[in-house]
Amino acid sequence: MKISININENISDTEIVINSRSLTPEIEKIIATLRILDRQLMADKDGESYIIDAAKIIYVESVDRKTFVYTEEDCFESKLKLYEIEEQLCQGGFLRISKSCLVQLKFIRSLKAELDRKIRLTLENGEQIIVSRQYADELKHRLGVK
Repeated sequence: MKISININENISDTEIVINSRSLTPEIEKIIATLRILDRQLMADKDGESYIIDAAKIIYVESVDRKTFVYTEEDCFESKLKLYEIEEQLCQGGFLRISKSCLVQLKFIRSLKAELDRKIRLTLENGEQIIVSRQYADELKHRLGVK
């Protein structure tokens, strides 16, 4: 992979151009990373509201009609519904893996096939979550796994 950067004082807006023979999983990952850089999410913890960079979110889970946002350091509660967060983050490297969970692909450490076509994910923070059958094929596709 070749990276070129052109610095020009006369340019008013930054533009990123990717030239490639085909759209590979590596390029999709680069695009997702770029898209997520400026995304933020509001969530609460201990009665205070926090602005969380989407790049730091490991996964988002909905439990008993409450939505929880997990980072390496903390767990926050969001007032948004899971589908609303999904709409904001799905182009930024996040993927729905079950009816109640979104995960950021870059935080997946390993995958293990389970019974009944489910997949067990181990995340960078050591937590394990299950990918339901319905979403397993899309996960494999996005990760470039066969």
